[in-house]
Amino acid sequence: MAVHTVATTVALGPAVGLSCRECKERFDLGPIFACAVCFGPLEVAYELPTGDPEALRRRIEAGPENIWRYAPLLPVPADVADKPSLNPGFTKLVKADNLARELGVSGGLYVKDDSGNPTHSFKDRVVAIAVEAARAFGFTTLSCSSTGNLAGAVGAAAARAGLKSCVFIPHDLEAGKVVMAAVYGGDLVGIEGTYDDVNRFCSELIGDPLGEGWGFVNVNLRPYYGEGSKTLAYEICEQLGWRLPDQIVVPIASGSQLTKIDKGLKELIALGLVEDRPYKIFGAQAEGCSPVSRAFKDGHDVVRPVKPDTIAKSLAIGNPADGPYVLDIARRTGGAVEDVTDAQIVDAIKLLARTEGIFAETAGGVTVGVTKKLIEAGVLDPSLTTVVLNTGDGLKTLDAVAPTTGPSATIRPSLDAFRAAGLAG
Repeated sequence: MAVHTVATTVALGPAVGLSCRECKERFDLGPIFACAVCFGPLEVAYELPTGDPEALRRRIEAGPENIWRYAPLLPVPADVADKPSLNPGFTKLVKADNLARELGVSGGLYVKDDSGNPTHSFKDRVVAIAVEAARAFGFTTLSCSSTGNLAGAVGAAAARAGLKSCVFIPHDLEAGKVVMAAVYGGDLVGIEGTYDDVNRFCSELIGDPLGEGWGFVNVNLRPYYGEGSKTLAYEICEQLGWRLPDQIVVPIASGSQLTKIDKGLKELIALGLVEDRPYKIFGAQAEGCSPVSRAFKDGHDVVRPVKPDTIAKSLAIGNPADGPYVLDIARRTGGAVEDVTDAQIVDAIKLLARTEGIFAETAGGVTVGVTKKLIEAGVLDPSLTTVVLNTGDGLKTLDAVAPTTGPSATIRPSLDAFRAAGLAG
């Protein structure tokens, strides 16, 4: 097997190269994302630490309370914790007993609440890894195509790292996400069209002199960016006492988060940090953008693109790059891919808020809604330990719940008026 040189040697911890997910061709570390032989996607290859699992576990537990505690397992330099960063991660794993009672779960239900990250979504994890790759390859501008959360994460991370930023979004995103992406002082560009149109534009920009010196976190830095999602798997297992969850429900946009969570779980098993036993991974989509769910239900291996039409705009990717790999993982682990309607998403957002005090954005409504649907259909086992992901803050998607959420009553400032409203007692 040939090894293709594409960049000078860089120090990114245990990362030793890039490997094609399809043909396994190897490449040196560099800002590339597609195999030059078969055009398959590239991912980071490692020489991970071997030897005493207990020593590695102690080393991780002694690290900072953010994703850099897992630096020995990530494509980042050894001194990453000392560099300017938003330091995301190690968010709460909430034992959701109230929600469990509502859904009839007896085996333990947990919500991994990534709304606690610096820009209030899981995207801070993936961007933090991409920033280190951008630094290593000498990029001066950080960029991305985004459905909203990533734009904010890139803007904030670039500001903290002292880099320029220019991010691209569909023109019709939720106002909260637009403001959050713009406030960090970088350039924010709305593109007339869907996310898939935005992504195509960014791919063209990479090959143009206008994009020279730009690191697109989810395009030419994608192999490194994707590795940030592994830290969700690492944290969940550590927070469960270094054990695998029996079942995990993950939202699907591009599908990268789900595939990298599976990769992270397999790495923990290989390193001896958790006991090797079966686990199931379930994917969650909105009905208005459910190409992977449709393919799973139809028994297909090919994911046919769709035009998104859903309130869950952070998941509105009609042509998900990792869709076929999601299908493989769901089938291999005995999981499934399911979808819910916009009305079910809103109901699930309110259910999680009412039972656990967690206000999820629409993507969290998708995972909770799909969890409920899978339990009711007898697909997800309520007697097993289950982890549901909430990947963002509901304050970013207020429009989804605002029409049906508001004051219980509006009264004059008097006790008689309060009694008349029938809310007392």
